[in-house]
Amino acid sequence: MRHGAISMADAHGIYGVDRWSDGAAVRAEDSVAEEVPVALVYNGFSHAVMMATPQDLEDFALGFSLSEGIAGDAREILDIEVLEHAHGTEVEMQLAGERFAQLRARRRAMTGRTGCGICGVESLDQLACRPIAKVGATGMLDVGALQRAQAELQSRQQLFELTGAVHAAAWCGFDGRVELVREDVGRHNALDKLIGAIAGERRSFADGFLFMTSRASYEIVQKSAAVGIAVVAAVSAPTGMAVRVAQSAGLTLIGFARGERHSIYSHPERVH
Repeated sequence: MRHGAISMADAHGIYGVDRWSDGAAVRAEDSVAEEVPVALVYNGFSHAVMMATPQDLEDFALGFSLSEGIAGDAREILDIEVLEHAHGTEVEMQLAGERFAQLRARRRAMTGRTGCGICGVESLDQLACRPIAKVGATGMLDVGALQRAQAELQSRQQLFELTGAVHAAAWCGFDGRVELVREDVGRHNALDKLIGAIAGERRSFADGFLFMTSRASYEIVQKSAAVGIAVVAAVSAPTGMAVRVAQSAGLTLIGFARGERHSIYSHPERVH
């Protein structure tokens, strides 16, 4: 069961602003994206506090659980409840017994930030030993699908249209049709929300590709590979670490996907 869903209205606020143009100021109102501390709590124990846009938090909690290896399947998250407090939001989850025992054994305490994807790693040795998931075979991606995904996504970014301050993660069929979209001030948060939405609808991660309105950083590739997403496209550049992880994971990484142009940095055999 899922409780306490938060609406689009909670994801942004209206603030007064002085807009300057041609040397003069005009008083107006502006829609501003919100971000709040979100505590992810498993079986009564707080595991992580992330700064996130307070929307689709059930999807966020499920996606985070899957992309971080806390749960191996959506069915291992038995319940999700969103609780609002004066200083932030708690998402309380009931994690299956064996998985919770594994989580407690790791004894990881995380404090996440908008741009941070490895905050839970306590040392450089832990990062070096972190396994890279291998992705399997998927369908082929026609280059025209990238253009279709871009065009459709522009009209699906509701919060960005209001605020101009959030990233979007889109799940697209191999024909380029946009099937699911999630938004957040943090690109990896948007991806976790999307992963949760895909898993919640019992879709297969092998049946489409990810399109991000951001750069392709390490955490985007790592989280995608962890759940079996084999094709990642982004409108901006990848980082070197993202390229290396994509190469090792067998993941097709596409950057600078804008209009008819794009650059494929790893495993181009899935694109024709």
